[in-house]
Amino acid sequence: MLHHGSPPFIPLTMNTSIQWAKKEDVPTILEFIRELAVYEKLEHELVASVADLEKTLFGAKPYAEVIFLVEDQRKVGFALFFHNFSTFLGKPGIYLEDLFVKPECRGKGYGKQLLAFLAKLAIERNCGRLEWWVLNWNTPALDFYKSLEALPMDEWTVQRLTGAALTALADQAKTT
Repeated sequence: MLHHGSPPFIPLTMNTSIQWAKKEDVPTILEFIRELAVYEKLEHELVASVADLEKTLFGAKPYAEVIFLVEDQRKVGFALFFHNFSTFLGKPGIYLEDLFVKPECRGKGYGKQLLAFLAKLAIERNCGRLEWWVLNWNTPALDFYKSLEALPMDEWTVQRLTGAALTALADQAKTT
């Protein structure tokens, strides 16, 4: 699936490119998600399946997009992102859900290339923001983001409803 007239791949150097994910890439996407979950010590929370991702990323209503950083024909990094919206700006934004570069390929600037691509995409799509979360203990990522002049949003606390709490609140919705 091409996005907004974008070419299927964007060359970066002689041996690297950014490629848009296709439906047949879903097993690879899930493998990147699994590697990220292991790195973040959250593998126990991973329940997504190939079927889930096929439906939500490439179904009738895609909920997110995925790009790969490819080195010598091998996918070595990925970013999964989707649009959000800022009422204060009156514009959409891009929310980066996952960014991961395989450990053996770190230090080559691939994470920065993925983020730079997303920043350019945000500007092309008239977005006002590119934002993401990072775990407090992930010092290498925090240092990297600081080097890009990303600002921590310390005054905000993330809130989440899942599972039984989400269902319990949904059950309180009035329907007519």
